[in-house]
Amino acid sequence: MHRVGFIGLGNMGGPMCGHLVAAGYDVTVFDVRPDAVSRLVDAGARAARSAADCAAGVEVLITMLPAPPHVEAVWLGDGGAAAALEPGSVGIDMSTSSTAVGARVVAAASERGVDVLDAPVAGQSIGAQAGTLAIYVGGSETAFERARPLFEVMGDPARIFHIGPSGAGYTVKLLLNLLWFIQSVAVGEVLSVGVRAGVSLDRLHGALVGSPANSVFLERDVRMVLDDGDYDERFPMRLVTKDLGLAVELARDVGVPVELTVLVEQIHRRARTLYGDDAGEISAIRLYEDLAGVTLRLGET
Repeated sequence: MHRVGFIGLGNMGGPMCGHLVAAGYDVTVFDVRPDAVSRLVDAGARAARSAADCAAGVEVLITMLPAPPHVEAVWLGDGGAAAALEPGSVGIDMSTSSTAVGARVVAAASERGVDVLDAPVAGQSIGAQAGTLAIYVGGSETAFERARPLFEVMGDPARIFHIGPSGAGYTVKLLLNLLWFIQSVAVGEVLSVGVRAGVSLDRLHGALVGSPANSVFLERDVRMVLDDGDYDERFPMRLVTKDLGLAVELARDVGVPVELTVLVEQIHRRARTLYGDDAGEISAIRLYEDLAGVTLRLGET
């Protein structure tokens, strides 16, 4: 598949699309922001007038959008992309979206003989820029193999996973985000209690890292806070709470009670209210620092 349409050219989609252009694909782009389109046109892409125009005549259409309402509008709204795709083409939504919206997109596209993959990513904007994203794909094996060369341009070939049928990619992405944000709350709570109890943060952190309770979050990710007071604004709280809301919705849809997930979502919404939509994704730890009256910095306690 050589003719590619790409809709959504933000912090993630822009670099991802740029890799496809650089790799020699014939790429047509669309975004509501003219400056984002101009950057890709300058790199060698063609500009479309609308989502439908971007989808017309391509062999594969990729979308990378902020939230499920945007996905639904781009694919299924008036002048949407699904109705413009040709039979035999492949649609790929790489947004972090909901399985319910994904199912509606699949149903509409299948009526036109179009296969759709859900293929959300992990790795933040730095991974998008470097072309090292992990990609979690739901949909048919045949469509996945057709799309694999494009995934390998945008992501790390060793971390491109065909998870299962439609919706499986969305599900895995929501769950891995959920687990990460649960750890953010748990680590913030544990460290704050320990420091208030008089334990050296350096020794507490070292003991936890050397214990069965260790995790990548505890050993690596939280060091942004502990070393530099950096709560990681590369992924803002408005998207954190969006993803956690989708995780709660998913659990309810499949009938699993998730008391912890609901509580973790509430804690992050509280942090968003206090620190703003653009506060960093580890701001739950900042919330615990403020509630406990401590500053979690290695070398200071």
